[in-house]
Amino acid sequence: MDRRQQKTRKAIFSAFSELLIKHSYSQITVQEIIDRADVGRTTFYAHFPTKDDLLREMCEELFEHVFSEEPEAEQTHDFSTAAGNFGAIITHILYHLREHEKTMLILLTCESGELFQRYFHQYFNGLVTDRILSGGERKNTIVPEDLLTEQISASFVNLVRWWLKNGMKQSPEEIAEYFTAMTQPII
Repeated sequence: MDRRQQKTRKAIFSAFSELLIKHSYSQITVQEIIDRADVGRTTFYAHFPTKDDLLREMCEELFEHVFSEEPEAEQTHDFSTAAGNFGAIITHILYHLREHEKTMLILLTCESGELFQRYFHQYFNGLVTDRILSGGERKNTIVPEDLLTEQISASFVNLVRWWLKNGMKQSPEEIAEYFTAMTQPII
């Protein structure tokens, strides 16, 4: 994708995020998005066939970065030296969620929140499979691995919802500790 296309997508994502903060998902029209992003209708539809596709791709882009295997040093945090450390990976994810608190809260609670949660859960399942359950000795061998993965991922999604609902008062490090305390006994 060339720089012009990247700039257009960024403008559309930004406009959509701003609108999500002010309006419910169902109330937002494509016209409002393109007006705020200052792009044409044809340009919007060249990138996103529907508003649902925009939401899906926005989630995918966010999750691909947040769940990347090699975290990069960023302005608010640096986990680049912690590659492979699961606690650090969880904390990195939580920092991103906190940075996008308003958007995350809206995405988790809007009418299309189920779609967002499904993508979030899917990406986290991959992380659990690749980083927690692969290669290590499990204490709990009675529960099938795919069920254990689902349980751990659901636990994280619910923890994030609780954290957002309660105003994100705890630090990402504290929430990561909560998650570890909840999941260690079942692994």
